[in-house]
Amino acid sequence: MMSFLLFLSLVTLGQAVASTRPHIVLIIADDLGWNDVGFHGSNQIPTPNIDALAWSGLVLQNYYVTPICTPSRAALMTGKYPIHTGMQHSVIYGNEPRGLPLTEKLLPQYLKELGYSTHLVGKWHLGSYKRDYLPLNRGFDTHLGFWTGRIDLYDHTSFEYGSWGFDFRRGFQVAHDLFGVYATDIYTDEAVKLIRAHNESSPMFLVVGHSAVHSGNPSEFLRAPDAVVANFSHVQDLQRRKFAAMLSKLDESVGKVVAALQHRGLLENSIVMFTTDNGGAAAGFNNNAASNYPLKGVKNTLWEGGVRGAGVLWSPLLSKKSRVARQRMHIVDWLPTLLAAAGSNESDDDIDGVNQWESLSEDLPSLRTSLVHNIDDIYGSASITIGKWKLHKGTNYNGAWDNWYGPDGREGSYNVQLVRTGDAGQAVEKLGLLPSDEDILALREEATLKCNKEIQPIPCHPLKEPCLFNIEEDPCEMRNLAGIEPVILTDMLNELDQVNQTVTPPNNVPGDPRGDPKYWGRIYTNFGDYEPAYFYS
Repeated sequence: MMSFLLFLSLVTLGQAVASTRPHIVLIIADDLGWNDVGFHGSNQIPTPNIDALAWSGLVLQNYYVTPICTPSRAALMTGKYPIHTGMQHSVIYGNEPRGLPLTEKLLPQYLKELGYSTHLVGKWHLGSYKRDYLPLNRGFDTHLGFWTGRIDLYDHTSFEYGSWGFDFRRGFQVAHDLFGVYATDIYTDEAVKLIRAHNESSPMFLVVGHSAVHSGNPSEFLRAPDAVVANFSHVQDLQRRKFAAMLSKLDESVGKVVAALQHRGLLENSIVMFTTDNGGAAAGFNNNAASNYPLKGVKNTLWEGGVRGAGVLWSPLLSKKSRVARQRMHIVDWLPTLLAAAGSNESDDDIDGVNQWESLSEDLPSLRTSLVHNIDDIYGSASITIGKWKLHKGTNYNGAWDNWYGPDGREGSYNVQLVRTGDAGQAVEKLGLLPSDEDILALREEATLKCNKEIQPIPCHPLKEPCLFNIEEDPCEMRNLAGIEPVILTDMLNELDQVNQTVTPPNNVPGDPRGDPKYWGRIYTNFGDYEPAYFYS
């Protein structure tokens, strides 16, 4: 009898601990640029809901991601640099027989051990050729969304190098009934439904992986409801106007998710993280229209515009809120940081991420002194930051995207009232967390990055020789100091060589013809689970 009572007591204690753990909501924008959000100084595209989280939480001013989608999502889920999981080169394609290695333990798997219910809404892009690589077998209880890298936001098809097919699922089942429904609205509705139905006896882990603002298919790369596009008639460039509408819908989604948390009484015990997966696809790169102004480069380059991410951390559990957080942070840090915030004592020396929860919450110095932006021997590019120094060795696209791209978006004015009246603003205001208008404008000025006008530019030609920048004084990477600081350059090259000794070779493989959707009723599927004889019969 005593053993049974002890068992019941332990179960009850476990349930009590689980119910007090914070709910964790990760909202991931796809290909969002540094300068596309209002909290970094742009007035062109209002993002009042995202901004409300920024002003009442932390603007992550020195936050880094990887230069492209699959590597960033792999880093987020594993806490490891992509160079240590074989995911450092390019992305996974729908007909490619590979995925994030099954030997890796992912963030939702850690959280399930802590009693979390786990949900993924939207994009996966970490492997889909076999069921074992899909979300429901990697720690998520539910998934509604797509498996590949991009879809048309209305018909949910993906076009990849001559292959075209439908890609939208509930778990493993094709969601034909959602054809024609705008993807951002689907994600919003599903996230809100999950929040409303959540059993409060357990904490919730919810990832909302948006399609926006990634470009879609060649028929029309950027798509949003016509009425929303019409709201941006002041934006002259048509592609940028469509981009603005896509971002506006994403911002609306953020507001509705935050409002749903507040209505359920979950917000006061929640952590909400907003991040881009990589730098913006600017100036027509990938047929898109993002802005990384005033940073150099675009998505899939190692310049600041490709790897310095727009990010926000929001939670009432943060001790020092409503500030521009200058702690250096990398996307690999989220796994140990969120586990620590969830009360986990588990430590894993095998990961690259560091627990930044106390540093961010208490405004203490960052535990991160160095960053590996990437090492890609296929592209012939590498970049690391140590202290205030950043090294570039080689570059991507033969240097074609090694420039600065706008628009700057500084024309016009910032409407604080939109922040206050938005869904997120109203929700956080009910918790008494939204600062005064004056404080908001002061925070915005602080978070608006400016190039150092006193710097005398020195050109960088990374295809000819390595380049070196003082990234603290020169975040716009205008003055190449390689010829002025030869000792530091040598030290940085030696450090890069040391890191290179730890690299796992890229696990990219050629596409498999069995993966072409034309063989599967024009649907991207887990083709690796079927024998070739069945396929060719």
